[in-house]
Amino acid sequence: MNRNSFLQGIALVVGLASVAQAQVVVNANISTSTTWTANNVYQLQGDIYVLPGASLTIQAGTVIASTNNSTLAICRGAQIFANGTVDAPIIFTSDDDRATWTGGNPETGTYRQLANNEWGNVTIMGSGFISENQVGTNTPAPNASNFADMEGLSPALTSLNDYGGGNDADDSGNFTYVSLRYGGRTAAPGVELNGLSLGGIGRGTDIHHIEILNNLDDGIEVWGGTVNLKYLSIWNIGDDSLDLDQGWRGKAQFGLIVQGYSGVGSQGSGFGDNGLEIDGAELCNYQPTTTAALYNFTVVGAPPIAAANGTAGDQLVEFRDNANVQIRNSVFMDAGDEVLRNGVTDGENGNTGYGCGGTLTWAQRWTTAYTVTSAINPFANPAAAYTAQVDGNLLDYRDNVFFNNVRANAYNEANARAVFTGGAGTSNSNNSIATLSPIVQVTRGASATPNGVNTTLPVTFLDPTPANDALSAVGFAPNDGFFSQARFKGAFPRGNNWLIGWTGTARFGLTTNSKANTYISSERPGIVGAPVHYTTGNWAGGSSVTCSVENIDPNINVGIFVLGAFRIDFPLFGGIVTPTADFVDVRVGAGGTVSATPIPIPLGLGGSVFYTQWAAFDLGVPSGEFAFSNAQKHILP
Repeated sequence: MNRNSFLQGIALVVGLASVAQAQVVVNANISTSTTWTANNVYQLQGDIYVLPGASLTIQAGTVIASTNNSTLAICRGAQIFANGTVDAPIIFTSDDDRATWTGGNPETGTYRQLANNEWGNVTIMGSGFISENQVGTNTPAPNASNFADMEGLSPALTSLNDYGGGNDADDSGNFTYVSLRYGGRTAAPGVELNGLSLGGIGRGTDIHHIEILNNLDDGIEVWGGTVNLKYLSIWNIGDDSLDLDQGWRGKAQFGLIVQGYSGVGSQGSGFGDNGLEIDGAELCNYQPTTTAALYNFTVVGAPPIAAANGTAGDQLVEFRDNANVQIRNSVFMDAGDEVLRNGVTDGENGNTGYGCGGTLTWAQRWTTAYTVTSAINPFANPAAAYTAQVDGNLLDYRDNVFFNNVRANAYNEANARAVFTGGAGTSNSNNSIATLSPIVQVTRGASATPNGVNTTLPVTFLDPTPANDALSAVGFAPNDGFFSQARFKGAFPRGNNWLIGWTGTARFGLTTNSKANTYISSERPGIVGAPVHYTTGNWAGGSSVTCSVENIDPNINVGIFVLGAFRIDFPLFGGIVTPTADFVDVRVGAGGTVSATPIPIPLGLGGSVFYTQWAAFDLGVPSGEFAFSNAQKHILP
């Protein structure tokens, strides 16, 4: 490396002085396309609708701090374009939360374990197919005229609350790098607002990097539609963390669920229920039914105090009402009850539950190929309607790791479904019960019984990056343009806590928020997780570190390490971040794990920024192509 070029290229981190923000009260529906800017703080008063034909654009870094359980609802036929960034997320929160910030700076603030119900939520409604029987004109067969009334909004039974239709490609806009905190509302018993409500959203909608922290009811609930979801963080929810219902036919990847509690109340309004609650159609003769594929989730439950006793959270995953969902490459630990369960139905009167009305039974779905769809009230073209699953069975588990699930009944249903043995006819494979933690660290606080019934040890700090059995996986997601072929288990690759910078959990200290060594996403289909680049040692001036890359096929024949003072995004390779080559280390014939030790970084460069990345010619990758690791951004101490 040329030290002069390194010194000349260093970018210093400069702290920006906080700017006073004006408060803008929003108390009327949005009927024309509108932009909210980061130099204001917006306060919702009442339920605010973005009306059909209008759009709302929210700039990165904008804060929406409200009270009075106020809600932002995006109507069917409207759009929202809320695109935050890692360094400037969009934050929906309460006035009470913002009151804890120093100088209006969202990087500060105090986490309040029992807070929720301090504002409403964000609801997005679209025109995808749904299964809902409460509207008298709806039909059991898929119909573009079928619709539903969104739960929890007021006033109820207005056309502004309608969702559903016949357009699975519907585009409700973008919702990315958004943190939603301390929300929820109870309109009536059993009628509550989730952190993020998605009704009939089509696959044209882009939703990723979403945080729900401390919500009264569910974290995210999806009713029908085909929207795909990526990078979800859901903590301390009063009911189900992720609730899928009414015929959702989508995909989801990279989801963190941490069960716990927020507020005081019975289940459904204070203490966590199921981590994943998966419902099919409202009635078993309705289509569509929920048919989905989930990859790379990390689900941390609310365990009982004693190994096989006590009351805590419910299931890590509960299935109901003919839902067909494949769950793969995931981590399930610390269950309050069972790791998976057939909950049969969510309580509707009439024909519900697996096997009713001539539909396939719960057991049959674990041995029935994904291509088999119900012949009862079918789509005209079932293959075009059900596209999320591409192999395996309607229900299957693959490449999952389970840890510290200590209730006596924790694995009863999993064993009955041959999750760990891959029994005859199933496509279950490579699932294991680990003896060592599959994540780096979970720290729990003192025993708490916030609702007088359920007792647990709340998570006070989490490093969710993988360890031990989660570091690699035999199988991984398909290369389909949405999924990343992540070759590990759980929601995080080694060295990449993607919560850093933009989430409340990071800013409140529930996980690390150190930006000193930050993973830079370089999602190229087929490459994520292989190779994985990480560093060991101390980057302090005058010392050195070892930069390593692992999980490469042993047939690798060339490894190239690059260090630079600037980054460039090289579109030829799918947007890979490639640092300028101030230092290059080439290893020929290296296989497995390869490492490089750069020369010591000069002294006196505190606050300076530089980047590192590996590339490898990996014969194990299809077509023998170059496999780029993630890049790392480093800030010297």
